[in-house]
Amino acid sequence: MQKLKDVMSRDVQVISPDETIKEAAQQMRKGNFGMMPVEENDRMIGAISDRDIAIRAVADGKDPSTRVRDVMSEGIVWAYEDDSVDDAAKLMGENQIRRLPIVNTDKRLVGIVALGDFAVESADIEAAGEALSEISKPS
Repeated sequence: MQKLKDVMSRDVQVISPDETIKEAAQQMRKGNFGMMPVEENDRMIGAISDRDIAIRAVADGKDPSTRVRDVMSEGIVWAYEDDSVDDAAKLMGENQIRRLPIVNTDKRLVGIVALGDFAVESADIEAAGEALSEISKPS
């Protein structure tokens, strides 16, 4: 059974809730990713995605200097690095998320996994397909 530590990306960028959404968008563009965990006082307090910026900021006419904390998704779903790819795919499907922060046993952020990582890295593509099916359902 494949574990998340085998498929996750260890290059995780985090952002402070006090940074601006412009800075968040620039970091996402530079790193070519669509979500960043939001970290304050050395713990994850939420996440900001390109979709959060588009829907909660741009669509509402908010200024690029708007703080990350004003548009981020609060509460964050995460998994342990020793969890299975199957369990993570189910978790992502249940929560309709495409990217999942990964923590170690000390609950320190050590990586991130995207739904596409399962399809590319995992021999078990079925789990990724089921997760995508759940994620794609209207909420």
